[in-house]
Amino acid sequence: MERGKLGSLVALLVLCAFFAGSYTKEQNVADSATETLNLPPKVELEPKVVPSAKVTDHETPAREAALKQQRAGGEKFEFQAEVNRLMDIIINSLYSNKDIFLRELISNASDALDKIRFLSLTDPTILGEGEAAKLEIKIKLDKENKILTIRDRGIGMTKEDLIKNLGTIAKSGTSSFLEQMQKGGDLNLIGQFGVGFYSVYLVADTVEVVSKHNTDKQWVWESQADGSFTVYEDADGESLERGTEIRIHLKDEASEYADEDKLKALVSRYSQFINFPISLWASKEVDKEVPVEEEEEVEDDVADSKDEEESTEEEEEEVEEEDKPKTKTTKETVWDWELLNDVKPVWLRSPKDVPDEDYVKFYQSLTKESWAKPMSWAHFNAEGDVEFKAILYIPASAPPQFYDNYYTISPDVKLYVRRVFISDDFDDLLPRYLIFLKGIVDSDTLPLNVSREMLQQHSALKLIKKKLVRKALDMIRKIAEDDEDDTKKGADDDEAESADKGSKDPEARGKYAKFWGQYGKAIKLGIIEDASNRVRLAKLLRVHTSKSGDKLTSLEEYVSRMKPGQKQLYFISGESKEQLAQSPFVEKLLKKDYEVIYFTDPIDEYVTGQLTEFDDKKFQDATKEDLKVGERDEDEKKKFKETKEEFKDLTKWWKDVLGGSEVEGVKVSKRLHRTPCVVVTSKYGWSANMERLMKAQAMADDSKHAYMKGRRTLEINANHPLIRELKAKVAADPEDESAKDSAKLIYETALLESGFALDKPKEFAARLYEVIQKDLGVDAGDFAGVEEAEEDEPEEPTKEAEAETPADEADVEVTSAKDEEVEGADEPSKLEKDEL
Repeated sequence: MERGKLGSLVALLVLCAFFAGSYTKEQNVADSATETLNLPPKVELEPKVVPSAKVTDHETPAREAALKQQRAGGEKFEFQAEVNRLMDIIINSLYSNKDIFLRELISNASDALDKIRFLSLTDPTILGEGEAAKLEIKIKLDKENKILTIRDRGIGMTKEDLIKNLGTIAKSGTSSFLEQMQKGGDLNLIGQFGVGFYSVYLVADTVEVVSKHNTDKQWVWESQADGSFTVYEDADGESLERGTEIRIHLKDEASEYADEDKLKALVSRYSQFINFPISLWASKEVDKEVPVEEEEEVEDDVADSKDEEESTEEEEEEVEEEDKPKTKTTKETVWDWELLNDVKPVWLRSPKDVPDEDYVKFYQSLTKESWAKPMSWAHFNAEGDVEFKAILYIPASAPPQFYDNYYTISPDVKLYVRRVFISDDFDDLLPRYLIFLKGIVDSDTLPLNVSREMLQQHSALKLIKKKLVRKALDMIRKIAEDDEDDTKKGADDDEAESADKGSKDPEARGKYAKFWGQYGKAIKLGIIEDASNRVRLAKLLRVHTSKSGDKLTSLEEYVSRMKPGQKQLYFISGESKEQLAQSPFVEKLLKKDYEVIYFTDPIDEYVTGQLTEFDDKKFQDATKEDLKVGERDEDEKKKFKETKEEFKDLTKWWKDVLGGSEVEGVKVSKRLHRTPCVVVTSKYGWSANMERLMKAQAMADDSKHAYMKGRRTLEINANHPLIRELKAKVAADPEDESAKDSAKLIYETALLESGFALDKPKEFAARLYEVIQKDLGVDAGDFAGVEEAEEDEPEEPTKEAEAETPADEADVEVTSAKDEEVEGADEPSKLEKDEL
């Protein structure tokens, strides 16, 4: 079996056992891999005990020499696994981002601090006194030697703990601790210490773990991830009193981590909400007053003597200043511990105990915008199969070019596991239409030490997403409800009275209108994309109607105003509200006082294709066939049936004139009042507005449009005088060419008024000009006379024609001209005749 395939199989087995929690104290990854893959059994070497040697401080030049002696005197162990393979998998496959090594080590340090704090509840003396009692994490950097040190004052590890927890891949010290403390309450410890710890080899050549437990001596665990590790007593090293210190010798290619700013950024990104203080030994420049040197004092005296000659008052002041020691301000670099995680995790507190100011401040820390204020927020705790805490914010305005980058913009909801940052790049955490939300999600259920790709497949993530969507939609719905309540309360009051009777927030009124202006299109996209929440999203939809005026209204309000017996929600889509209000399709609806929804956003065509009903009421497109305008009584039905029979010959003749390729049929309309006719489309085909939108797309495929275009039907108004006159003319002579031209012209005009584009605009223009000519009394023969006159008019010879004239003809013309001049010269002029 090839090494790569074998490594993948081993990794799979490790991770399966890792998630299932099938490890015991006696079982490890190597056992599982050996049994399954029939690998050679592991060989466990007996520890070789050698007297320990003294070690000097690791920061002194003599450290390396002392370490050599101590290593030689330490106990040598072999890892209890196929370490070379498993270490390669863990380092290069399990973690794809080197930055997370610091997150893992800080998480382990927090874990150790949680343990000692839990034990101190029953035995306060276990913490000790002074510095030892401070539960904190400290990070120190030695740039010259490229050594990064992370120290905690947690529970620490004994020699046996070091061997078991760090010598067995994926051995969990926390898991063992929980087994012993089953009745100790919910500790929320991270667990899986082993795998997280080995991420340190992403950046380290050598790692030293110095640890001190209250019940044991101080020990050092050291390894280069080469298949072995050394444990020796740290007899003369700096006493930790209690806790663990990890010394990371950085690789050459990991020199970027030997930088204070880089470490600050990592802590701020991954660990800023850890429960315990995290401090970095950092440098900063401060102003300091220092005495002026003698040479500078001499120069000052010369200057002072000149000033004394100029002003007596200045002399007196300078005499007084001479008694004070002269100093100057200089910049000085000082080193001190800098606290890195000063932002408190607001989501861990009860929502009723958090004031609005704290929510705003936390939002500003998340967005790095100190001036920004959110439009609204939701703080909630989810319990059940999946437990998590979350805060979601709605920004006051959408990001620039939000809809242009709708499918590429990155999410901004951060995922934490027990206050440890995991990622902010989970596309599956929230649906795309809610990508504008900001906030955090902190779960106690998800595993910590896995890659982002594996976490995306975790079943708990789907439940978290489902609950987040519900809470987000509830938050938006509450904005709408509060807005409506405030509007009702202040409807009959002036501004002063409404300030007392309205909401607590004076800016709350009209907040949902602001939300809709920024994110309304995202809600519409949600209706298209999210079938499971389509009903909830439909309640958030806001539209213009024939009765809403300049304000937006909800579908619920529309339903509440429906006429008795009305079963459809009538709508029409187009370019503008004013245009739709004048459309012939809604004439009869408006005449009978039915409310019509005006959809003017291009995306509305897609919304109505997915949102087919609301509150058990069907949506009815006013431009489609089979429009039902209320219920008809028997007399109306009988009258309409007689009208259809009366115009049967006309409709059949009109269809033959237009041809089957133009319209599917011609019939008497129920929707028209003053307009002579309209062109409607089939129920499941594109409307005229949809055809216009599809043709406007740059990458549209015209060959596929034919399948979606609705079949066109010409509906005529039997009460219109124009239609009745045409009926009479056809009845007199069905072959009358002028009647056929009039029928075609009426149809093409109806096409334009119905929103369609003409396939043959030239023919339409010719018929229209002909009608205008007749109306103005212009004879078509006049145009023929003009054309003949233009044809008879002699053309001026061109240069090309002159160039093609034969030479002898030119000579003849010139000669005759000269002869005429000679002959004319012999005749007396008029003046000469008068004189004679």
